[in-house]
Amino acid sequence: MAPADLPGPHAATPAGKPRARALGIPFEGTPGRWNAITDVPGVEVGYTTLIEGESVRTGVTGIHPRGPAGAGDPVAAGFCSQNGNGEMTGVSWITESGTFSLPVAITNTHAVGIAHAGIVAWTGRHHPELGDDWSLPVAAETWDGYLNDAGGHHVTEQAVIGALEAAAAGPVEEGSVGGGTGMNCYQFKGGNGTASRLVGYAGTGYAVGVFLQANFGIREELTLAGVPLGRMLAGDNPMAAAAAAPPGAGSVIAIVATDAPLLPHQCSALARRVTIGLARTGTTGSHFSGDLFLAFSTANPGGFTLYNPATGDGREYDQLRFVPWGKLDPFFAAVVQATEEAVANALVANEDMTGRAGHRAPALPRDRVAAIYGGPSGPRP
Repeated sequence: MAPADLPGPHAATPAGKPRARALGIPFEGTPGRWNAITDVPGVEVGYTTLIEGESVRTGVTGIHPRGPAGAGDPVAAGFCSQNGNGEMTGVSWITESGTFSLPVAITNTHAVGIAHAGIVAWTGRHHPELGDDWSLPVAAETWDGYLNDAGGHHVTEQAVIGALEAAAAGPVEEGSVGGGTGMNCYQFKGGNGTASRLVGYAGTGYAVGVFLQANFGIREELTLAGVPLGRMLAGDNPMAAAAAAPPGAGSVIAIVATDAPLLPHQCSALARRVTIGLARTGTTGSHFSGDLFLAFSTANPGGFTLYNPATGDGREYDQLRFVPWGKLDPFFAAVVQATEEAVANALVANEDMTGRAGHRAPALPRDRVAAIYGGPSGPRP
């Protein structure tokens, strides 16, 4: 499909920023309607973006697995840590129970506690029936200190609530928005990216969506669709001389969603496939990068309702429907393909950004990339 023939959401974000397919970068698999994590029914994404003065370049991303109304219905879930130099709260309970409820928040490293508190505050406001109950929200981070005053406590509880209240289904904005505002990827301006794949199974169509907060990698590693772009675009790399962190430091948070019925351990297997999708983009996984991945299934609604022996609420026995382990390969492939494209989208939907201490993050040069892949600005090689 030529770039001019792409459906709108596949070619551009809601704000009109180009996406990777518009540059002619070829990807495997069939994307959903929005080519986003929101192709999974019920999933909603929202942002609070904070750009103030010369030093504030940060924000919050909120993700509702079952929509705001479904916060009390746990989803099957699994976690994977490719490298643990980062933070994602709530994963001890996910590992123990195979579930989580409440929305997810992603922000900068020093705002994880505020993000956690903001989820609790949102829950109390919108679900008073849950607000006083025990909860272990999922809040995750990557470090934006190259461009942002990370220690300035600019993310507030209200900013977290705002991102959760702004969440919506449909097309998802990408690049320097929400928690991804101050992030960098492969020493280009990075941030948020998303993509999806459709999987047909047993006569039913399912969606697999990936959302990334991308803040990892060094320039020379960058590879897309097998092309070593980083080596071809080695110039204009002010981050190479930055001494704030070792090359490759930063982190990546990935959220994988599907409406296919899966067991918790199968969700963990999907989360592990994010590593393969990231590897396709060139990264070798720095010791100083926190690479943490969470996958969940929105199927089996009500299947993990807690039984309360004090009140008799809930069921004595539960049962779940799930895809057999031996049939999961197409879902694994969908995660790998969507992860690679989500990274590309995070890079493409960006412009140069200058922030704290005059630090500059250059945007991926879209015209040169299009020329390499045969997009609107150049012939196909």
